[in-house]
Amino acid sequence: MNGKWVITIISLLLTGTLFAQPEKPKNYKRFDERWIHFGFMLGINSANFKAIPVNDAYASYNLKSLETHRQPGGQVGIVTTVKLGHPVVRLRFIPTLSFQERAVRYYYQDPDPSVTKDIFQEERVNSTNLDFPLMLQFRTLRINNFAAYVLVGGQYSYDLQSQEDASQNFIDPFIKIKANDFQGQVGGGLEWFAPYFKFGFEVKFSQSFQNSLIQDNSPVSKPIDRLYNKVLWISLIFEG
Repeated sequence: MNGKWVITIISLLLTGTLFAQPEKPKNYKRFDERWIHFGFMLGINSANFKAIPVNDAYASYNLKSLETHRQPGGQVGIVTTVKLGHPVVRLRFIPTLSFQERAVRYYYQDPDPSVTKDIFQEERVNSTNLDFPLMLQFRTLRINNFAAYVLVGGQYSYDLQSQEDASQNFIDPFIKIKANDFQGQVGGGLEWFAPYFKFGFEVKFSQSFQNSLIQDNSPVSKPIDRLYNKVLWISLIFEG
C-alpha cells in the first residue's frame, strides 16, 4: 500500500471520528449572527531582510558573502472583523504598532593574503512601524466551539523610526531604508469560542513588494543591490 492510500485512509478515519462526536453546547452562539466584531491583538514577530548583493560585490568590495538574520520583536493592534454576507468569508482590518529589528552581516576577504580569516561586520536596522493590514479571512463552519481559517491580503507600513532623511555618517555608517512599504500577507489561525468572547491564535508571513534600501553610497550600502522586508507574525486575538 503506497503512501497516498495511507494518508487518504487516515484522513477519512479522522474525518469520520470528528463528525461522529456528539454535539456539545455552543458557547457564544450569537457571535456569527453579528456582522461586525471588535477586539485587540497581542503578539510577537521575527523580522528579517531578503538581501541581494550587487553583481560585482567581491571584485569591487572584497565581499565574500552577505547574510541576514532574524531578530525578535513584538506588536499590539486593534481588531475589526466584518462579515461579508456568507458566514465563512470576512474582512479583517488590524491597525498595528510593531517593533522590529533585522541584522545584516558582511564577510569580507582580508586584503592581506596571508590572513585566512574573513573580516566580519554586522549592521542592525531597527523599526517602529504603523502597520495597516487588510485581509480576507476564509473560516470553516464551527465544530462545537472550534473553527479554523486562512488569510490572504496585504498591508501598508510606515516606519516611524526611519532615517530616510537623516544625514549619513560615513565614519560610522548605517543602513537607510524607506519609511513607506507595501507587503503581501498570507496566514492562518485557530479559534476557540468562550462563553463571552472568542480567542484566536494566528500565524502570518509578509514580504514587501518593493526594494526598501536607500542607496546613498555609504560603505554599508554599496555592496547591497536590494533589500526586501520579511516578517513572521505570531498573534493572540481576542474578539467580543
